[in-house]
Amino acid sequence: MARVYNFNAGPAVLPLEALEHARDEMLDFAGSGMSILECSHRGKEYEAAHNEALEGIRSLLGVPPDYAVLFLQGGASLQFAMVPMNLLGKGQTADYVNSGSWASKAIKEAKLIGNVHIAADTSKEIPTRIPREDELRFSENPAYVHITSNETIAGTQWKRFPETRAPLVADMSSDILSRPVDVSAFGLIYAGAQKNLAPAGVTLVIIRKDLAERAPENLPTMLKYRAHIEENSLYNTPPCFGVYFIALVTRWVKKTGLENLYRRNVEKAAKLYAAIDNSGGFYRGTAAKECRSDMNVTFRLQNEALEEAFIKEAARQGMKGLKGHRSVGGIRASIYNAFPVEGIDSLVAFMKEFQRKNG
Repeated sequence: MARVYNFNAGPAVLPLEALEHARDEMLDFAGSGMSILECSHRGKEYEAAHNEALEGIRSLLGVPPDYAVLFLQGGASLQFAMVPMNLLGKGQTADYVNSGSWASKAIKEAKLIGNVHIAADTSKEIPTRIPREDELRFSENPAYVHITSNETIAGTQWKRFPETRAPLVADMSSDILSRPVDVSAFGLIYAGAQKNLAPAGVTLVIIRKDLAERAPENLPTMLKYRAHIEENSLYNTPPCFGVYFIALVTRWVKKTGLENLYRRNVEKAAKLYAAIDNSGGFYRGTAAKECRSDMNVTFRLQNEALEEAFIKEAARQGMKGLKGHRSVGGIRASIYNAFPVEGIDSLVAFMKEFQRKNG
């Protein structure tokens, strides 16, 4: 079996150790004689995996006891609507920071629910960047403030989260568990799992329990955070395999150490950015240096034909998923937690050789 270096933005690279563990017990999970894909979500076998995943998230992120950890469905896209449905009361305003494509999508959905104030907007700026704190203009009494911690398409990341009087809500889909986070600074965190946590299909939500009480009574039950809190994410059949995989991934993160993982992520990104910056302009980073993401490294070449050749040749050499998002083009190397250092070294060596041949 020949595994490639997987630079896909999501679904993305997962820890090999977790993949191998899932493979080894795929047909017989925990001695049950069944696959985890076949186990009842009410059975003791699945319950153990469910509780391990909950404990893993709580311990790694230091989730306070007055916060609930939920495993939901629908990805971050459903959370774009669920957040205002639950937290934005009639006549209230929610503040959103527009830092790029994913923040824009969240804003579009929130506007369908209630009043939205744009506290800052850098979504169209080139090079791409996160708004500075002195640019933020919050409304007088917002119900909450929403940010996107890492813009997967733009290749930008909040390095320091804003301080807000209103509850801070963050879409952390593409950098969850990539660095230590003070959960108590947020009212709600949500993340689609398919970047750093698990296969697509499960969505992590961490919410301060008192905020879940804001939901209007006429909101459908499945869209209420409160309903899922009361049932420990078992109101309906959860995405069992995804939750099980979160348990495996959090085991791996614990073994590695979150601080160690963070340092490694920073070092991986720095090595790749150095190759871009030291290329004499052959490769051009698309994000402002102070806002560069540790998860998604975005850059351009001299023209689209050269970029296409770069992507095809890299794929032939076992480096796949480097094509930039269809909305912006260019190159994007997504180097999430499980992406190996050796893959960075291979890409850097390829970049130097490609420049030698084409520069």
